[in-house]
Order: sequence, then structure tokens, then C-alpha cells
Amino acid sequence: MPTINPIAQSGFADATSYDTHRPSYPTDAVRPFLQHLDVENALHARIVDLAAGTGKFTEILARREEDYEIIAVEPHSGMREVLEKKGLKGVRVVEGTATDMPAVEGQWADAVVVAQWIPSTDWERKMKDITWTFDDRSPRFRHNEWRTPFEEQTRDNPLTIQSADPMFSLPLGEDSVKWTAWLTKDAIWERFHTISHIANQNGEQLEGTRKKVYDILNNDTDVETNEKGEVAMHGQTVFGWTTAIPGAPLRNGG
Repeated sequence: MPTINPIAQSGFADATSYDTHRPSYPTDAVRPFLQHLDVENALHARIVDLAAGTGKFTEILARREEDYEIIAVEPHSGMREVLEKKGLKGVRVVEGTATDMPAVEGQWADAVVVAQWIPSTDWERKMKDITWTFDDRSPRFRHNEWRTPFEEQTRDNPLTIQSADPMFSLPLGEDSVKWTAWLTKDAIWERFHTISHIANQNGEQLEGTRKKVYDILNNDTDVETNEKGEVAMHGQTVFGWTTAIPGAPLRNGG
């Protein structure tokens, strides 16, 4: 059974709320991403959606006309339960992590995807700063440690130069797409509340965090609102890609 960080295990316990309030991904990011992976218009291509969560990106893949065969890998049981209940076409939901995917046979997939997004506006950066004050020193997307397995695969020294066994091509391809969504202030708080740092809070600490969020939304001069009182939430979807080196000895389950 995969080991899950206790912060993530408890912070994402309310997987239904996570699924309701977390953002999806814009079409402008999805299409070029799939193009770079050589699976756009590839009928019945096999895709592993790693760390699929409740299926935000899995849903997009399952709706496409290519009729993909998808294995959604997710270690959190609550997340998997929400994803399984969606009954997505062509999707098999399994337990696993990046280093432990027993349901995925070696060289089965045409592409492996992991999806993430980051904020881009001034007031959202202030919201981000609130989150970072609760840093639990666990590796996160912003720490860029996800790059390490790719960048260190060809790092040679006198002891390893003969045994370097790279599996993926370098450098990594990278791009990003900016987007805007209009949300009520309450919806923004609910989205913010799904972050594991915040979801694990309670009592006075949670109320203090909530007050800081609403203070930013109500008082920051760069918060843009429409006639409905909704706030323009600007984000940036970042995506990267690489390809397997032909003939590389990919291992079963990872």
C-alpha cells in the first residue's frame, strides 16, 4: 500500500469539497499539451493520469473523441472514491504513486500526465503568501522537486558514468496558459479551504485564516469584480512534457 503524507491524508479527507471547489483546466492548455505528447487525434491511445485526485484532468481526457484508454493512479482512498463514482468512460481507477504503480505494466502507456496550476494576480499572490506561512516542509509543486528524477537521470560521476541509464529525453518541454474564472467571494474561500494546509486547521486558527482571506477580497484595490459581485480569479496552468528514450528499459510498475 502506498505511503501518503499525513498532512495530505487528512487535508484531502473531504474529497467531495475538493472536487467541487478546485479548478479544472482550460482547453487552450489541454490541446497543446496533448499535441506535445503525440496523443491528440490518436484513437484509443493509452494514458496514465498520475496523482489523478478526484479526476479534474481525467474527466477532460475521458470526454475527448479519441476514446482514450486511461488508468487513473491515485494514492488517497477518498479521492479515488469520488473519482470512481463518476463512472468515466474508458477509465480504470487504481491505487498507486509515481514509484509504485503495480497496475501499470512496463511500456503500457503512450503518455503519462500530471496536472497542476498556479495563481498569477497580486491579490492571489497575497493569498498564496498566507498558505506558505503554514509550510509543513513537505515537497510541493512550487519547490520544483518533481524535476529531480528527470534531471538527475543522466548526472554522471566517476562511479556512475558507465551505469547511467536514462529513460526520458531532456531538456523537458515547458509551456503555460493564463486563464480567468469569475467566482463569488464565498466560492473563492471554499476553494482556498481545500488546500491541505488550510483544511487541517480548525477553531481560532481557521477563523483567523478565513478573516485574512476575506480582508484581501474586500479591501485589496486590484480585486476585479463584475456586476454580479463575482471576482475575477486569474490563474496560470503550467505543463511540461518529455518522451521515453526508445529502447530504454522501463520497469514494470514505475
